[in-house]
Amino acid sequence: MTTSRFSLFMVLALLATTLTSCELAGDIFKGGIWVGVIGVFVVVAIIFWLVSKMGGGNRNT
Repeated sequence: MTTSRFSLFMVLALLATTLTSCELAGDIFKGGIWVGVIGVFVVVAIIFWLVSKMGGGNRNT
Protein backbone atom coordinates (compact mmCIF):
# COMPACT_ATOMS: atom_id res chain seq x y z
CA MET A 1 0.00 0.00 0.00
CA THR A 2 1.37 3.41 -0.88
CA THR A 3 1.66 6.17 1.68
CA SER A 4 -1.22 8.19 0.23
CA ARG A 5 -3.57 5.19 0.22
CA PHE A 6 -2.55 4.30 3.74
CA SER A 7 -3.21 7.88 4.88
CA LEU A 8 -6.62 7.86 3.21
CA PHE A 9 -7.45 4.54 4.83
CA MET A 10 -6.45 5.86 8.25
CA VAL A 11 -8.58 9.00 7.84
CA LEU A 12 -11.58 6.93 6.76
CA ALA A 13 -11.08 4.54 9.66
CA LEU A 14 -10.88 7.46 12.09
CA LEU A 15 -14.07 9.00 10.70
CA ALA A 16 -15.90 5.67 10.79
CA THR A 17 -15.09 5.15 14.44
CA THR A 18 -15.69 8.70 15.67
CA LEU A 19 -18.83 9.70 13.76
CA THR A 20 -21.92 7.75 14.67
CA SER A 21 -25.40 7.91 13.24
CA CYS A 22 -26.87 8.72 16.66
CA GLU A 23 -24.72 11.84 16.86
CA LEU A 24 -25.87 12.88 13.40
CA ALA A 25 -29.52 12.41 14.32
CA GLY A 26 -29.03 14.42 17.50
CA ASP A 27 -27.46 17.28 15.58
CA ILE A 28 -30.33 17.28 13.09
CA PHE A 29 -32.88 17.50 15.90
CA LYS A 30 -30.90 20.31 17.52
CA GLY A 31 -31.32 22.27 14.29
CA GLY A 32 -35.03 22.32 14.89
CA ILE A 33 -38.09 21.54 12.87
CA TRP A 34 -38.05 24.83 10.96
CA VAL A 35 -34.78 23.94 9.27
CA GLY A 36 -36.43 20.74 8.05
CA VAL A 37 -39.57 22.54 6.90
CA ILE A 38 -37.57 25.14 4.98
CA GLY A 39 -35.37 22.41 3.49
CA VAL A 40 -38.38 20.41 2.29
CA PHE A 41 -39.95 23.56 0.83
CA VAL A 42 -36.77 24.40 -1.08
CA VAL A 43 -36.43 20.86 -2.45
CA VAL A 44 -40.08 20.76 -3.56
CA ALA A 45 -39.75 24.19 -5.19
CA ILE A 46 -36.65 23.09 -7.12
CA ILE A 47 -38.38 19.89 -8.28
CA PHE A 48 -41.46 21.88 -9.36
CA TRP A 49 -39.25 24.34 -11.25
CA LEU A 50 -37.36 21.53 -13.01
CA VAL A 51 -40.57 19.75 -14.01
CA SER A 52 -42.07 22.97 -15.37
CA LYS A 53 -38.91 23.65 -17.40
CA MET A 54 -38.92 20.14 -18.86
CA GLY A 55 -42.59 20.47 -19.74
CA GLY A 56 -42.10 23.54 -21.92
CA GLY A 57 -41.96 26.20 -19.27
CA ASN A 58 -43.48 29.25 -21.01
CA ARG A 59 -46.98 28.45 -22.24
CA ASN A 60 -49.46 31.23 -22.99
CA THR A 61 -53.04 29.93 -23.00
